[in-house]
Amino acid sequence: MDFLSELGIQDSNSAAFCGTWMPGEGAPFDSFSPVNGKRIATVRAASRSELETITSKAHEAFLRWREVPAPRRGEYVRRMGEVLRAKKEPLGRLVSYEVGKILEEGRGEIQECIDIADFAVGLSRQLYGLTIASERPQHSMRETWHPLGAVGVITAFNFPAAVWAWNAMLALVCGDAVVWKPSEKAPLTAIAMTKICAEVLAEDGFAPLVGLACGSNEDVAIPMTEDARYPLISATGSTRMGRAVGQVVAARLGRCLLELGGNNAIVCLEDADLDMALRAVLFGAVGTAGQRCTTTRRLLVQKGARVELERRLLAAYDQVAIGDPLESSTLMGPLIDHDAVEQMQRALQAARDQGGEILCGGDVIELSGDLAGGHYVKPAIVRIRHDAEIVQHETFAPILYVIEIADLDEAMRLHNSVPQGLSSAIFTADVRAAERFLSAIGSDCGIANVNLGTSGAEIGGAFGGEKDTGGGRESGSDSWKAYMRRQTSTINWGSTLPLAQGIHFGD
Repeated sequence: MDFLSELGIQDSNSAAFCGTWMPGEGAPFDSFSPVNGKRIATVRAASRSELETITSKAHEAFLRWREVPAPRRGEYVRRMGEVLRAKKEPLGRLVSYEVGKILEEGRGEIQECIDIADFAVGLSRQLYGLTIASERPQHSMRETWHPLGAVGVITAFNFPAAVWAWNAMLALVCGDAVVWKPSEKAPLTAIAMTKICAEVLAEDGFAPLVGLACGSNEDVAIPMTEDARYPLISATGSTRMGRAVGQVVAARLGRCLLELGGNNAIVCLEDADLDMALRAVLFGAVGTAGQRCTTTRRLLVQKGARVELERRLLAAYDQVAIGDPLESSTLMGPLIDHDAVEQMQRALQAARDQGGEILCGGDVIELSGDLAGGHYVKPAIVRIRHDAEIVQHETFAPILYVIEIADLDEAMRLHNSVPQGLSSAIFTADVRAAERFLSAIGSDCGIANVNLGTSGAEIGGAFGGEKDTGGGRESGSDSWKAYMRRQTSTINWGSTLPLAQGIHFGD
C-alpha cells in the first residue's frame, strides 16, 4: 500500500529508537490489520538492554534540552506540526488500516496531533510562574516551573498517534524528553510518528528526546515504571493496568498521569431535541466501533422520550454501513482483534442473563473478498435495568445500554453510580437542568457536556476523568504543569535577616 512506503514502513521494522534505530533485540512480533486479519509487517521489539540505552540517551538529551529557551523548543514543535500536516493523509490511512477506525477518524486523529503541536507552540511562550507578596520586608517571592526529565508514555491501541502527541508536544516545550511504549497492536503508527518527529530534532542532535521502545510489558513497560529516571509515567489503558502502574510508580514516589476506563452516559430528558440527541448517541456509541474511552455506553432516557428515541436509534443503526474503514461510505470498521469480538459476545450474554433485551445488533459479521478475516460485528442496543451488574463495567465494543429514568434526580443518581468517571452529557432545553448537571451536585466526571455527546473532546480543554478513570489530565488548559516541577524562591534584597511568622532566634 502506498501510504506504508510513503511513511517508510517496511517489513521487519525496528521499534527501538534512541536517536538512531537500534537492531531490536527483543522477540519479533507482527502487526495485523483488523480490516482483513492480514499481517502488515513484522516488528523487531526492544530488549531490556536496548531500553536501558534508550533511557540513558533520553536523559542525556534532556540535560541539554532543558537549557534551550522554551520559545526555541516551541520552534522545533512547530516544525513537527508542519511535517505532520504534510503527512496527514498517509498517517491517517495507516491509523485506519492498523487499528480499524474509519478514514475520517484516522485523519481526525492526525489532526489532533497537529492541533496539539499548535497549542504547544503557543504554550512555549506562556510557561508562567507567579510573584508572591512576602510578609518579610525587603523580600520578594516567586514561583517558577522547571522541566522534570524523561517522561515515560505508555499508550493503548485505539488512539495510536494522538495520545502520544498530547503528552509529547507538551512535554517537549516544557523541556522534557519522552520515551514511548506503544501498544503492541499498533506499533507501525508509533514507528512512523517517531521517524517524523525525530528527523526534525536530529538536525541539532536532539533526536534521542523522542525515544521509542516497543515490546512486551515485561521487557519495556514494567522496567519503565520501576525506573526512577522517569519522574513521570503517563499511562493510558484499562483501570486494571492503571492500578498496577500506579502502585509501582508510587512505591518509588514518582508521579503518574493515568487515563483509564470510561463508562460514559448521555442523559436525555423529555424536553431534549431528539434530532441532536440521536446524532450524538449514534457517533458516541458507534464511532471507532465502540473502542474509545469516551464511547457512549449508557443512555439514560426519560420515560416520555424513550420510545421515540429508541425508534429513531433502531432506524439509524439499521443504516450504519459496516466494512472497509478506508472506504468513504463506511461508518463503522472492525474491532481490533478476535479477543475483542469474544469480549463483546460475553458481555451480551451477561446482559441477557441479567434481564437485558437486545433490541438490535450484536451479531458477528463474516465478510468476503478483501475483507475476509476481519473482525466485524453489528453494533448492539440493549434495553436493561441499571442495577444489572454488566452495566457497571466497560466493554470495549459497540454496546449501548438503554435505561429508562423517571426524572433528573434518578438520572443523576444512576449516572454517578458507576466506578468510572470520564465523560458525560445531558440533552435538555431546561437551563436549570443543564446547570445542575454541570454543578458540584451534578456529573462526577472529568468531562461534562450539554447538548453534545460524550466523544470528540477538543485539545484546548484538559482531558481526563475521576474515580476509576485515574484522575489524570492531558492536552490543553494547564495540564502542562504535570510535565514540570514547581519551585518557590525567596530573595532577600535587604541587609537584615528577618524570619517568617515573626520568629526571633537568638539575638
